[in-house]
Amino acid sequence: MTTAAKPRRPSGRRPKITLGEETLERLEALAEAAMARNPSLAERLLEEIDRARVVPQKRLPAKVVAIGNKVTYHDETTDQERTVTLVFPDDADIDRQRISVMTPIGVALMGLTEGASFHWDTLDDHRRRLTVVRVEPGDTDAKD
Repeated sequence: MTTAAKPRRPSGRRPKITLGEETLERLEALAEAAMARNPSLAERLLEEIDRARVVPQKRLPAKVVAIGNKVTYHDETTDQERTVTLVFPDDADIDRQRISVMTPIGVALMGLTEGASFHWDTLDDHRRRLTVVRVEPGDTDAKD
């Protein structure tokens, strides 16, 4: 039986994030490529990369949101939970709840641990508070 992690108390700081080193290069390349099309999203991803703790992929903790993992998060504004799989852009499929890391919510979730809470600004400029409830291994093909 899996139990959900308790949300951390909100603070003025952004939650810590951890990235696997194999994913890092691909994320940097995606951010650089998106700079002309969507500079604000690209800058946001690069900021997250800059503040991340980078570890060898095999030492990435199981409860960290990574490419291919299923993530359940709670939206405190709507009081709803949603489960999605974080993927690279080519594998995104909203009908299968596979969201791209190159979306605002994908950037916001990447590298977080269970229990982390954060503010997320939607595309229509609404601020929401989200909490990562659960992180589980997902589709292996989402990591390719």
